Amino acid sequence: MTPTPPLLIESTMKKLSILTALAAAAVLTPVAQAQPTGKIKVGLMLPATGTFAALGTAIENGFKLHVIEQGGKLGGREIEFVKVDDESDAAKAMDNVNKLIKRDNVDVLIGTVHSGVAMAMAKAAKESGKLLIVPNAGADAITGPMCGPNIFRSSFSSWQPGYAAGEAMARKGHKTAATITWKYAAGDEMVRGFKEAFEKNGGKIVKELNLPFPNVEFQALLTEVAAAKPEAVFGFFAGGGAVKFVKDYAAAGLKKIPLYGTGFLTDGTLEAQGADAVGVLTTLHYADGLNTPKDNAFRLAYVKAYKMQPDVYAVQGYDAAQMLGVGLAATRGDVAKKAEFAAALRAATIDSPRGKFTISKAHNPVQDMYLREVSGKENKVVGIASKALSDPARGCRM
Repeated sequence: MTPTPPLLIESTMKKLSILTALAAAAVLTPVAQAQPTGKIKVGLMLPATGTFAALGTAIENGFKLHVIEQGGKLGGREIEFVKVDDESDAAKAMDNVNKLIKRDNVDVLIGTVHSGVAMAMAKAAKESGKLLIVPNAGADAITGPMCGPNIFRSSFSSWQPGYAAGEAMARKGHKTAATITWKYAAGDEMVRGFKEAFEKNGGKIVKELNLPFPNVEFQALLTEVAAAKPEAVFGFFAGGGAVKFVKDYAAAGLKKIPLYGTGFLTDGTLEAQGADAVGVLTTLHYADGLNTPKDNAFRLAYVKAYKMQPDVYAVQGYDAAQMLGVGLAATRGDVAKKAEFAAALRAATIDSPRGKFTISKAHNPVQDMYLREVSGKENKVVGIASKALSDPARGCRM
């Protein structure tokens, strides 16, 4: 029997090693590189009725616009929408969000406008592990004590525009102020942010007024404002409530006292407020007349798609979709990879119509807060009230 040459043995062993390695790779590769297929179900929990209905529509429009611009896909997967009208009713919030989580089995939650409803959504997201992106509600706790690796915000914390308004008012030289707001989380927190900055800069609050949400009987409170004789007034209302407040403020003869507010006082409401809003000063992360290439392109696309002008709510919806896209691109469409999703967003710079912003460790935007003045039917930017303002995220442990 002729012995096998040593070189042939060595060659055969090498081939076997290669075949073994290839077989192992064939087994492992599908597991390591498999990309989820099928549609991503996005649960839109927004107000379709009630005081904030128009705001919910704008958020939905903005979100869908970005998805359309990406060919209907984010992270390589088609997007399917499931909608629930939250009615801005905190009492129904847990039932509504659980419909999306348990009945519809959505992959991602998007919502909402009302802070009380959003708090219920954050609680449900923490319990279920579902991804949540909040496209408006500013409740500080969402990126404070309720913060989590799967919870994000594309808008603001209530503290941010309130704090910026306090800085802007103090910078204008006003020494005394009255505050007026709805008595609920957003109102309380915006006033708290305002007071922190205004008092830090030497200002004094001479009157604090509030009324239950969504009450719009302002006359008695405006009489108290007049009696207190502040040098300026800070107010927070939104939607239909903001329309009536600004009109009632003018009707009460108070326009001689400068009116400041967070941007929601005049955003999406100027058509209805008319001349009564002229001169109102607000702070927000968006404004008319930014005149940047990104904002101009966004406005053009939005008008073409929806036959109306966009506002801050549309921008926040658009950016919620941008944020979802960044996270899904990093995870190749896998919503289960929450650590990778979060890391990608924290490392990203979002190119927004509002201007570029980053995401804090607590998952809230770090962004410029503009000082705007109502001129005609626009919130014209007159300067930056606070540059790259980051929420303090008090109570966040993550």
